[in-house]
Amino acid sequence: MKALLSVSNKDGIVEFAQGLEALGFEIISTGGTYKKLNQAGVKVIEIDEVTKFPECFDGRVKTLNPFVHGGILYKRDNNSHQAQAKELGVEAIDLVCVNLYPFKETIERTDNFDEIIENIDIGGPTMVRSAAKNFNDVLIVTDTNDYSKVLEAIGSKNDTLEFRRDLMIKAYEHTAAYDSMIANYMNGRFNNGFGAKQFIVGNKVFNTRYGENPHQDGALYEFENFYSQHLKTVKGEASFNNLTDINSAVKIATSFGEKNAVCIVKHGNPCGFAIKENLLQSYTEALKSDPISAFGGVVAVNGIVDLELAKKMNELFLEVIVAGGFSDEALEEFSKKKRLKLFSFNSNKLQSAKDKYDFKHINGGFVFQNSDCICDNEVKNAKCVTTKQATQNELLDLEIAWKVAGLTKSNCVVYVKDGAMVAVGMGMTSRVDAAECAIKKAKELGLNIEGSTLASEAFFPFRDSVDAAASAKVKAIIQPGGSIRDKEVIEAANQHNIAMYFTTVRHFLH
Repeated sequence: MKALLSVSNKDGIVEFAQGLEALGFEIISTGGTYKKLNQAGVKVIEIDEVTKFPECFDGRVKTLNPFVHGGILYKRDNNSHQAQAKELGVEAIDLVCVNLYPFKETIERTDNFDEIIENIDIGGPTMVRSAAKNFNDVLIVTDTNDYSKVLEAIGSKNDTLEFRRDLMIKAYEHTAAYDSMIANYMNGRFNNGFGAKQFIVGNKVFNTRYGENPHQDGALYEFENFYSQHLKTVKGEASFNNLTDINSAVKIATSFGEKNAVCIVKHGNPCGFAIKENLLQSYTEALKSDPISAFGGVVAVNGIVDLELAKKMNELFLEVIVAGGFSDEALEEFSKKKRLKLFSFNSNKLQSAKDKYDFKHINGGFVFQNSDCICDNEVKNAKCVTTKQATQNELLDLEIAWKVAGLTKSNCVVYVKDGAMVAVGMGMTSRVDAAECAIKKAKELGLNIEGSTLASEAFFPFRDSVDAAASAKVKAIIQPGGSIRDKEVIEAANQHNIAMYFTTVRHFLH
């Protein structure tokens, strides 16, 4: 039996080769892998002896040879293949272990295009695809984490067809992801990221219990290693809907850096948000915004949940709490709630992936775009367009309102007072309806929104939203501006003695 080993990531390759040797394999290898194995005392055959042709063109051509691919691809149970292999002097290669040139690491390290080009693997993917195609007869290994599993399967004669098939699927996933990464990079470099093809590749983290509804299947996939590196399941099992709500809550809570932000989300939209001196105060104030909707909601805490906060949170049925972490005392307190699910980010604070691109499924395809960024300087650089200017505290509230509005379903308006959201209207077909709905709900809950600030993620098409805000005695408004009736809207703000700021940036979220 022969095994061909040619890897870029050499972690564990010596031990794997030694294990194969012990199982009776002859080892064939190339370049750096050959040197490493030879130095470690593995009896290894250099690829030139198989190809009967030297590596050439600075190593660009090494394994693209019929003695390699013939040895991988010929069918062992096909008499004519066997006869032709014997006639041509092609010897069987029974196992191929390949992982590919470090293209990702190269583009992260340098912008030198010549170096980037040289780190596009050609022979590696070809061998992987050949071995995967002939998985009936050849074991294809592309994951360093599979080395021990493969050795055990061969040693116990459990390298079944099903086992080989699983390795085959992983191999094609490996080359598909690699080629997708190269294509996306080239389109990013030369076509502004919007080429004729767009590849979205994710790594499976885990299955969810089901999808949005029990009759649907679901799973979490990640870009890079964001969730497997950061998100830790502390208690319970994340559902499909939990994950989308966690996403919404964490996006908002992490928009304020290291601040003690707490965001409560229900069905993807914020129903509570606050930044106070400590997390207990932040949660308490966030809950006041809409305790009815918070029932069964998802809470993101940008910090460590301690015992005092845990006791307060346990006063209400919450489905999910995601935080930077939990104290031991808090975990003991939460153990009293059987249905509560806990997730941490293995750090003092929550983490944001800050994806460069965003996409959404539509019937028959998807729409793709650069990710929206609600930058810190949008409020700082906003232009006051009214006679009255906001106070320093009002500007701080405007920043909170602006960021929350930009991450809430359009049409939306957000009212913030003293660092806490006091009312929100979201997902409405009319902006004035959103403004009035928020005011109505705040009144029903007995919340005093007088003196609050207001943010709208898009411009006011008419003055009616300003009039509605004035009826609630709003002190300052922030919006993008850009309406043909901006002058009318500004006049309304001046009439009501409301400070108004234009950011010039719209943040629709559909």
